[in-house]
Formats: sequence, C-alpha cells, structure tokens
Amino acid sequence: MCRRFDVVKADSLLNSVTVSGGNRAGGTVASLLLALVLILGAAGAAVAQNRGQKLDFIRDAEIEHIIRNYARPIFKVAGIDPEAVEIVLVKDDSVNAFVAGGQNLFIHTGLLMECDNPEQLIGVIAHESGHIVGGHLFRGRDAMENASAEAMVAMVLGLGAAVLSGQGGAMGAIGLGGTDVAMRNYLAFSRGQEASADQAGLTFLDRIHVSSQGFSDFLQKLSNQELMPTSHQASYTRTHPLTRERIDAVSYHLQHSPWKNSHLPAGDVEQFSRLKAKLIGFMRPGVALRRYPADNPSVAARYARAVAFYQQGDLRNALPMIDALIAQEPRNPFFYELKGQVLMENRRLEESLVPYRKSVELLPDSALLRGSLAQALIETNNPAYTDEALKHLDFATRQEHDAPPLWRLVATAWGRKKNDGMVAYALAEEALARGDRAAARFHSEHAEKLLPRGSPGWLRAADIRAVAEDKRGER
Repeated sequence: MCRRFDVVKADSLLNSVTVSGGNRAGGTVASLLLALVLILGAAGAAVAQNRGQKLDFIRDAEIEHIIRNYARPIFKVAGIDPEAVEIVLVKDDSVNAFVAGGQNLFIHTGLLMECDNPEQLIGVIAHESGHIVGGHLFRGRDAMENASAEAMVAMVLGLGAAVLSGQGGAMGAIGLGGTDVAMRNYLAFSRGQEASADQAGLTFLDRIHVSSQGFSDFLQKLSNQELMPTSHQASYTRTHPLTRERIDAVSYHLQHSPWKNSHLPAGDVEQFSRLKAKLIGFMRPGVALRRYPADNPSVAARYARAVAFYQQGDLRNALPMIDALIAQEPRNPFFYELKGQVLMENRRLEESLVPYRKSVELLPDSALLRGSLAQALIETNNPAYTDEALKHLDFATRQEHDAPPLWRLVATAWGRKKNDGMVAYALAEEALARGDRAAARFHSEHAEKLLPRGSPGWLRAADIRAVAEDKRGER
C-alpha cells in the first residue's frame, strides 16, 4: 500500500538538505520518489491499484449470487461471517483477485473468464479467505512500512553521498540499490504470506469436501506464463508471488487429501458455465458468437448468444432467444431480469415492467433486482408507479445503504411526490455514500429544516449531519 504519509515524509527529508547539481539532482529525487512509489505499489499492487487508479466495477445479480453461493461454505468453515464480506466485481480483463480495505473480496472479470471450472474459482476464493483469516491485510501493511523505511534509509544515505561528492547522480545509484533491497525483503515476506494463505485455503477446501485439484490446476496454469514477457503475465502472479515451492506444496496436499477426487454437483458446474458464458457475452460479444456457435444447444451457449446479440443491438435475434430460455426455465429470475434490461435500455419501458416484476417475485431478497425494477418504474414517468418504486427502493437501500445510484432514484421518486424534505434527505444519503461530506452536510441541514422534527427522515438527516461534521473522519 502506497500511503501518502510515505511520500510526504520523503519530501520533508529532501527539503531539509541542499544538494549540489540543482535541477539535475531534483530530477533524480523525483525518479527516486517514483521508485519508492513503484516498490510500495508492487508490494501491494491490488490495494494500491484500488486506491490510486480508477477501477471500473460491474454489478450483476446473477454473477454475484453464484459467487456468493460458492464462497459462503468457505467463509463459514474459515470462521468468517459470510454477510460481512463484500464481493466486488472489477471490470478488468487481467487475471487477478485480492482482498483489501477490510473484508472486501475483489475479483476481476478476467479471472472469472480464465477459470475453466468452478473448482478453480473456489480454490482462489479459499486462498483469499486465508489472507483474511491470517490477518495479512494488517501484517502486510507493517511489512510494507518496513520496506518503506529501508527505502528511506537508502535515500538518506544517497543524499549524504550527493552532498559530499557534489554529484546528484550518486544519490540515484545508491538509493536505487537500497530500494532493490527493500523490494526483495518485502517480496520474501509476501511469499511467506502466500504460502500461509495456500495452506489455510487447502484446509478450508478439505472442510467443505471440495477437491483442491482446481486450485492446483489454476496455479499450474499461471506457472506456465513464467516464460512470457512480464507485461503479458497474469496480474495474479505479480500480486501473489508464485514459486515452485507453492505449487509443489499444493500438489502434495492434493495427493494426500481424502477429497482428492471429490466433484461438485452438476448444478454448481452448470451455474459456472452460465456465469462465464454471460460474462463473455457482455464483455466480448464477437468472441461469444464464435465460441458458442448456433449448433450448440446448451443453455449456457444460448445464453451467451442472446447476451451477445443484445450487446450488438440485434434485438431481432436477442429477444426470441431470451424468450426461449424463459420458456425452458420459467422459474429462473435472471432470464426475466435480462429481458427487462434489454427492453428498458431500448426505451420499451412499460414492456420491461412485466419481466422485471417477475424477477423480483422469484427472488425477492435481491436488492439489485428491486433496484432495477424501481428504475424502470421511475423512468416511465408514470406517477401511478411512484409508490411501488419507493417500496422497492426502501428494501434495496436497507440492504445496500452505501449505493449512491439507489439514493438518487429515491430522491427522484420523492420529487415526484413533491416532498422536498425527503428529497433533501435522499440527496444527503447519496452525498454521504459518495464521500462528499460538504454536500452531505448541506442537504442534511436542509432536510432537518423541512421534515417534521422527530420523524424517521429527520432523525436520519441529523445523523448524517453529525457524521459530515465529524472532523475525525477526514483524511
């Protein structure tokens, strides 16, 4: 993790010493600071990426539902509250997964599409659960701080050499050597963490009676990339240092596990094939139409083709295929959801309500499905649907309180009902979810003035204002 504190500390050290060479030394200082950032970023690439770069996230009720069903038994045997773990899908073709920011499991869509079967994905989830149970998020932070300290010592020594020699270039040579030591020391620690997470994950797999063959195959697949240029290797191998010892340890465990030949139920395998087909259809429609040809009668293949046609704007082919899937599985909420989405995004709003309502009827506990139905209801601009939309949004925001788009829909719905106080309250919730304290305070104060004192909305607005005014929450 590249913390701002480290860079500020480096700047303060550099500013306290006058180095001969003027701009030349300054350029080396900048390069060395960049090297420090890169070291810390490589050491905790997943967290650094999450903090320092823009990540695109996707939400999909079906994919999240399937992954959570795979993960729930692992979390339980690991002693982790399954409901406390957020599973976040990162829209990225790179093969990667990581835990960060507490009990948050980030999975790249590239990893989902690269896995050949659900056992490989479950193996990755078990490994990442090992990081959570092992407290590696916190220990890793300490190790990176130590690596940072070593890099800082190297920078100070380099500055001393530059002052004595009058050559700014001396600082770069010595400093970079020190940062290389810091990198090696951190990666040695990180490899230890990976081995520890492997062993914990393998234990979890045994406890849920799932073969570790999938995880072994996944690691072997990654090891086959070692001869490739670094730029073409999977991100997973860079953020989870892969060694021959790790692969051998997993293989040894597999050979001696009583669950070596245990297989998942056919239903779990089918769910994964649909997950993968759906993702490829959405993200690579051209590839989907080639990989799942028309002569493949499986549900997964037809699902991929339906999604691909929809992504290409070909509703003439997409809608009949979706209808055929619904006819085959009339109790599948996600086929109805897809039809609702296709119709809504093509402005056939009234038509979209029927499949969306059916999806919610079949899976009423899904906040995403209720949120999609509420959006369709609101976008019809029919006042008769406002109360129905608010009912679904009330449920959805209770489950996903920190989702800004849901609160924007709530504000829109209350605006239709001419309730300015509830509009202000909803906008305060939205601002707080976005991390905009100034806007949250502004809207919450407005809501307190407009809503009846002591009402639920007024009380929540007062809470939001208190949070927004709390200086301890500011970075």
